[in-house]
Amino acid sequence: MAHPPRTANAGTFFVTAITHNRRRLFQTDANATLFIQTLQHYRAESLYKLHAFVVMPDHIHLILTTDDLATAMQRIKGGFSRKLASSFPAWQRGYADHLILNRDDLLTHRHYLHHNPVRAHLCQQPEDYPRSSAFCSPRST
Repeated sequence: MAHPPRTANAGTFFVTAITHNRRRLFQTDANATLFIQTLQHYRAESLYKLHAFVVMPDHIHLILTTDDLATAMQRIKGGFSRKLASSFPAWQRGYADHLILNRDDLLTHRHYLHHNPVRAHLCQQPEDYPRSSAFCSPRST
């Protein structure tokens, strides 16, 4: 099935990318950490502004602002795949995206993204999930 052409390539987007065959690739800390490092690497290179993210066992959600969504996603997914150096494909082809229309839309999608681990019974509160921008690291006393 052909993907419909994107109506926008610049703006703020809610993006979902799924691992190949829904493989639970990010169930391991090493793979999840490698993906987050890749995500932060391209953010530091100013390829996009990263507003929120969550790394689930078999997919990721991002909210980012970019001038070129296709390039940003190619770098994120391709960069991770190269660093992973697996003989198996890491990702399903393509990704789903939604152009964020306004502040309320952004807040709705950020809430959905951050509560994804709670709905999946991976944690009690969004800030407890370490593979998310909502995570609050424990403070030592």
